[in-house]
Amino acid sequence: MAIDTDPKKIEEILTRSISRVYPDKSAFEKMLKMGKPLRIYMGIDPTATYAHLGHATNYIILKRLHDLGHKIIVLIGDFTAMIGDPSDKNAARQRLTKDEVQNNLKTFKQQIGKILDFEDKNNPIEIRFNADWLSKLTFEDSIQLASHFTVQQMIERDNFQKRLKENKPLYVHEFFYPLMQGYDSVALEADVEIGGTDQTFNMLAGRTLVKAYQNREKIVVTTTLLENPVTGEKLMSKSLGTGIGLDEDPNNMYGKTMALPDEAVIQCFIDCTYLSLDEIESIKKELADGANPRDIKMRLAKEIVTMYHDSDSASKAEEYFVTAFQKKETPDDIEELKTEAGIKIVDLLTEKGIVKSKSDFRRLVDEGAVTLEGEKITDANATVSAGVLKVGKKRFVKLII
Repeated sequence: MAIDTDPKKIEEILTRSISRVYPDKSAFEKMLKMGKPLRIYMGIDPTATYAHLGHATNYIILKRLHDLGHKIIVLIGDFTAMIGDPSDKNAARQRLTKDEVQNNLKTFKQQIGKILDFEDKNNPIEIRFNADWLSKLTFEDSIQLASHFTVQQMIERDNFQKRLKENKPLYVHEFFYPLMQGYDSVALEADVEIGGTDQTFNMLAGRTLVKAYQNREKIVVTTTLLENPVTGEKLMSKSLGTGIGLDEDPNNMYGKTMALPDEAVIQCFIDCTYLSLDEIESIKKELADGANPRDIKMRLAKEIVTMYHDSDSASKAEEYFVTAFQKKETPDDIEELKTEAGIKIVDLLTEKGIVKSKSDFRRLVDEGAVTLEGEKITDANATVSAGVLKVGKKRFVKLII
């Protein structure tokens, strides 16, 4: 397959949603302009049942590279998920079991398939699992891997330093995570790895191992994280249970987008949509000229819902939002749930996927964000009764006993 070396497309790949490239952007640019297919991958640990818009930033970049003709590999960290990535964490991650990992993977391909074309026969996208090689490493292999790094290198990570200063435990197995992720690059014979800035340490470990084992360069591309530019807080986090999942229904996806802080809207257009940078620059100018941020955010919400569903669903979601929230009315087309008396609301909503977990429901109850027929529910173990249930700011369901 011929490789597209269009300078404008390459420039967008080198700049849009990119934080830093190792060793530098010129090295990556040179590789992209050579006209040879590159092996490019991104890894994700299946620590939840959904991928969110923060992950989508990287998949959109992979899509652009795939469109140029390069070989794309989506790596599922089914083995590394059982270790737990210590990146950007103030405590050791909860290690997952094999069954939990498999459960989290059930709809994963379907979700990211809304961005990546897994049906492309001319340039097929691979899905690989790192248990295929990591589970076969011997203890001798692991010692060999570890010999390429020093303890000083490992503990210089900011989050490790913080835990040491706070006398919080730092487990030996956490040192193995960057070794395992680094070895993925060797096993895949990767030319390029893409990931968020929180993965920089792990990806550079792969760069070290590719040099040691294969005597060649690996490009590391770090991408911007979706953060509130004012507070610096992550907008999307699986571990915190926040963010906009790619598997959200249209109404929920639209409503959650509208709940994003105004100051994050332009970055979301850049990182989460297919709009051209020229179009986004025009939107930015509209805001500077006094446009209502709510109207700009509605354009963002509609764009995102169209990407993951379709334009008709986006229009209906906008209608639903305007009716339910801007006009402060209960919409007509409320989802109906038929159930039996005596069932706990939390069990029903968790089973139907209206809330992601029981702890999520309890949090909403504590915040006074769950009402039945306008009355706040204060008991997280309350049982169902007939009426319109409002969950959070964006979701209505009609309970029928």
